[in-house]
Amino acid sequence: MEVRAITKYVGVSPQKTRWVIDQVRGMNAEQALGMLRYMTQSAAQPVAKTIASALANAEENFGLAREDMYVATITADGAPVRRWRRFGARGRFKPIIRRSSHITVVLEERA
Repeated sequence: MEVRAITKYVGVSPQKTRWVIDQVRGMNAEQALGMLRYMTQSAAQPVAKTIASALANAEENFGLAREDMYVATITADGAPVRRWRRFGARGRFKPIIRRSSHITVVLEERA
């Protein structure tokens, strides 16, 4: 059984989010939540919320047990970027790009 949860428009860049999700890919879902609780990266909290949402979907919608679920697939894709400019020396401007990401988690049940 496959259970999915998606968090959109997270204010952390996909590159920073991928560093966090690589640590929890393939883990038991509850162990992944415990590991993310103590990570200092800013992307750890949105990833943990997404995994917790997928666990809640598995319990409420499909009646699956929490302890049998593991992180089968987890991705961080690019979302819209905000662009603006800060003016620099000699009449130039320095572009500033604020990146965001979409986090997708797929949990599956271990046999």
